[in-house]
Amino acid sequence: MNNHLRLLAYTGLFAALGVVASFFHIPIGPTKVFPFQHALNVLAGITIGPWYGALAAAITGAIRILLGTGTVFAFPGGIPGVVMVAIFYHYFSKSEWAGLAEPLGTGPIGATLSTYFVAPLVGRAGTLFFFQSAFLASSIPGSIVGMVLFKLLRKSVDLEVWKRGACQCK
Repeated sequence: MNNHLRLLAYTGLFAALGVVASFFHIPIGPTKVFPFQHALNVLAGITIGPWYGALAAAITGAIRILLGTGTVFAFPGGIPGVVMVAIFYHYFSKSEWAGLAEPLGTGPIGATLSTYFVAPLVGRAGTLFFFQSAFLASSIPGSIVGMVLFKLLRKSVDLEVWKRGACQCK
């Protein structure tokens, strides 16, 4: 199978998992925080990279909005986190510790985008502190879960072989 098709298939899988799990969200002000999305961001950022991971987060956010389990804040709350994980994984660590970068993308970057761009566009109010608190309350536990899941996945699958599409379970 072509590598891009494989990555698109994994993108769809991550998006589908995010949508199915999105019924377990926590409403906080104008947001609906979703820790499982951040766990998926860790896994997607490491396994399919920043662009396909961002696409998976965007698809998940769009479908969540359509289903009523998400808000427009799903975009700035999800996409920067997966990009940060992928960048940290690729350039710095090649370990599950790259998952700690997810709250860096979601908190400072996602909250800033939400406060100064998204909230005014949709007629909502919220301070930077509010959005950072809400997003970090979701992304910190979610990224820890994602790191644990990645560690378990890494024990059972040779990740480099899996990325090439010939999964060899140990």
